[in-house]
Amino acid sequence: MADNVRVALIQARPVYYDLNETVSLACSLLSEAAGQGAQLASFGETFFPGYPAWLDYALDYARWDHPPTKQLYARLVANSMTIDGPEMRKLQEAARDNEVVLVLGINERVSCGRGNRSLYNSIVTIDADGSIVNHHRKLSPTYTEQLVWAPGDGAGLRAVATAAGRVGGLICWEHWMPHARQAMHISNEAIHIALWPAVKESHQIASRHYAFEGRTFVLAIGNIMPASDFPAELDLPERLRAQPESLLLNGGSAVIAPDGNYLIKPVYGEETILYADLDLNRIAEEQMTLDVTGGYARDDIFTFEVNRRRLE
Repeated sequence: MADNVRVALIQARPVYYDLNETVSLACSLLSEAAGQGAQLASFGETFFPGYPAWLDYALDYARWDHPPTKQLYARLVANSMTIDGPEMRKLQEAARDNEVVLVLGINERVSCGRGNRSLYNSIVTIDADGSIVNHHRKLSPTYTEQLVWAPGDGAGLRAVATAAGRVGGLICWEHWMPHARQAMHISNEAIHIALWPAVKESHQIASRHYAFEGRTFVLAIGNIMPASDFPAELDLPERLRAQPESLLLNGGSAVIAPDGNYLIKPVYGEETILYADLDLNRIAEEQMTLDVTGGYARDDIFTFEVNRRRLE
């Protein structure tokens, strides 16, 4: 593992609920990041093919048996990724061709013969050789998100070895789940990917706390979504009709060091790629004062176990 890693945080606007076009866009952005020397690149929460911001910004749509919402959900299902599907293979090929570790936030559709049509909010980690090395499903969808995503499991709750070092990730409110955090910490994480719809103030606090607690680098990544991307199946709320370029999701991506301080402060309101050069030696330097997997773990007092069975 190299001591220094260049990372790219891709803060972008997907082609909302159009999977093929979003994948094509992502491949182009990945090539751009690789051209700037990135060894690891990541997109925000469910970038493929867009976060369901309409759950938060128009709560009257998050209700029982509402025909437009059901139609929109069906479109999301049709445009969600499968782990073994052609869209995923295209992204694997892009990671391999560019020799970049790629971390994806996806709406995941299950491809199996058991009739499971639930969607999951997932992170997929692709190594620089194009192989999938980890697949994590969000443990507990938050509030109205439960209308869209099923609960995940602990199968991918870990950091894994990649060409860029040991990489792990959590999704949104998982960063407030103490057991989920500790499961990641004990997997010897060096670079943590914190996926958010947008990284607002409370999300910045959670990301910085995670870096300080775990003594790890944190890449906090958000998305961009203008009001003009509000789904056609739903009526755009009146307060947004006059401002189609106002942002429902405004980014906020940032890079945080193992002491909890910013290497790159949050960037809001624009599509961009943020680059940072990480000195992984800083992890051991900061563990001198706090190591929740070592002297502060107190294994003589606490026991910890994770059920890693994949639930289908």
